[in-house]
Amino acid sequence: MYAHAQSRPNSFYAADDAAGQPDYLPEPTRRHRQSRVQGSPNHYHSPQQPVDPDYDDDEQPLGLAGQSPDAVDEFYGAQQNGSTPFPPQQSHSQLPLSQGPLLDHSHLRPGNQASLLSYERTLELYRANAKKTQDPDIQFEFAVFMIDASKSFPIPSPTPGNVMEIEKAIDKRDNLVHEATGLLKRQADRGHPASQYFLADCYANGLGTYKNKQDFDRAYPLFVLAAKHGHPDAAYRAGTCCENGWGCRRESAKALQFFRKAGAALHPGAMYRLGIAELNGELGLSKRPREGVKWLKRSAEHATAEFPHALHELALLHERGIDNVVFVDVEYTVELLAQAAELGYAPSAYRLGECYEYGKLGCPQDPALSIHYYNIAAQQNHRDACFALTAWYLVGSPGVLPQSDTEAYLWARKAADAGLAKAMYAVGYFLEVGIGTPPDLSEAMTYFKKAAELGDKRAQQRLKGPPIGQQGGVMRDGSDAKNAAANKDCIIM
Repeated sequence: MYAHAQSRPNSFYAADDAAGQPDYLPEPTRRHRQSRVQGSPNHYHSPQQPVDPDYDDDEQPLGLAGQSPDAVDEFYGAQQNGSTPFPPQQSHSQLPLSQGPLLDHSHLRPGNQASLLSYERTLELYRANAKKTQDPDIQFEFAVFMIDASKSFPIPSPTPGNVMEIEKAIDKRDNLVHEATGLLKRQADRGHPASQYFLADCYANGLGTYKNKQDFDRAYPLFVLAAKHGHPDAAYRAGTCCENGWGCRRESAKALQFFRKAGAALHPGAMYRLGIAELNGELGLSKRPREGVKWLKRSAEHATAEFPHALHELALLHERGIDNVVFVDVEYTVELLAQAAELGYAPSAYRLGECYEYGKLGCPQDPALSIHYYNIAAQQNHRDACFALTAWYLVGSPGVLPQSDTEAYLWARKAADAGLAKAMYAVGYFLEVGIGTPPDLSEAMTYFKKAAELGDKRAQQRLKGPPIGQQGGVMRDGSDAKNAAANKDCIIM
């Protein structure tokens, strides 16, 4: 597979120490890395799949979580101000939550010296701050804090005799979520856009819902309300709901309306969706490549780690070109891929890994950069990137990556577990021959069968033929099979 035999650092999950900052950078990458990625001053946060804390809503929560909305209102001082809704305001993603240091509680946030205090003490201090003020943003911050704290709430490991301790910890975690969602609901009912959006996001991801199931029937109306108050994230999420029929009827025209509203507020995800719709004639639009490219360029200018997609799409367009719309420019393609990769976009990082491995798109063959970009993608479970690292570890790269059969096997296993058929065959090969792992014919056959079911012809032939390394009824030395696997033709890849 390789016309060169080179290498990489020796850590399975952090295999980027030596290759992370290569001394040599080719011109396109060097030019890019000397300038910052252009992006929006605003940070958009609309997670699609947050951590699911496995809450159980079947049991009645304790404390504030189990009280009526009126009791929660009274605790946080809402009765003093009546129920006058908040005036329309800019979205949480556009402005800091507080315009001044009304209450400095940054030291209470998890991970920033919070370990010096117990969870209970930290929450007491934060709750006291929230209770002292009628500022909806500060009360919103406290609700967000409780949600964040619940996700990292310490649950003891099961041991004989600590069942009650575990149940008590789970109850406390549940109480945090119920108290937080109750506070968010009160603020949302009074027209606070950030609370409306965040509560909708919780419902959409099964947080604080019945049996932790996604509840778009409750999420969608809140997205719409927040969007009406000018919340870009909410408008984008309302658009995705309308496009997919989540909590509402599937309506392309309505989805387009929400996407345009969010796009006008420079939401990179919405601008990307509009660009793809114009390019492909989706959402009831006719194909207008020129307009599509305009939207993609706007999205790329405001790309974030959450929405880097336009950079990658523009890179592909400049690789192949569009008549009278986009000219071919492979150097610019590499620059765009590099920007997306540095934002952590796995497909772009994998593509650059290929470019620097094989010398594609005008890139020089550079083992350090190839491994660096493969690793960015592999850390996000990009299965092809994981398998590419398998190949690198088989051959190694002098001065960059030490050869390691064990690492090669582990990365192949990771790719196989992600569903890559050729990686399943490779794992079967490693297990049968004993490369990077003790030989285990039974487990090897399991992987061969999985690969064969997915259409891998080599696995299908192996299931019909003699064991690997056996020729004419005579078992060859296992080292021959290892050498065959690691040669430049890379027979298992």
